[in-house]
Amino acid sequence: MQMNLLLRPIIDEGFDFIQGSRFLPGGYYGNMPFYRLLATKYIHPLIFSFFMGKKITDSTNGFRAINMSVFEDRKINLEQDWLNKYELEPYLFAKVIKLGYKVKEVAVSKIYPSPKLGYTKMSPIIDWWSILKPVLLVGLGIRK
Repeated sequence: MQMNLLLRPIIDEGFDFIQGSRFLPGGYYGNMPFYRLLATKYIHPLIFSFFMGKKITDSTNGFRAINMSVFEDRKINLEQDWLNKYELEPYLFAKVIKLGYKVKEVAVSKIYPSPKLGYTKMSPIIDWWSILKPVLLVGLGIRK
């Protein structure tokens, strides 16, 4: 069960933030559209890893677990007005890395539905900027 994969490193190994990765050995990303594969496997992780100074293989995956103590850190401000669309999750991921929390990726699987059912309500470019913006702003020290 993926929940155990996400929680075990927090409970047993003392990690603070666990990020699921479809691209680690054992991970899977069935039926992912090519444009999403390009963005989520190559472009975003490359930029994220560069600005965070830590190699990350899947910076946009929604499977994650977070030790509740992270939310007590006053250096992490989830109430900022600019965190109003898709920015919150990459902001939090970037902040825990920049603040030196113990972060680990674990292999997870996600199977995408048939294109007839639709893939996402996210629009390319505009919404992708929402995911990339926190990486640049936190990475460059422009936003706290």
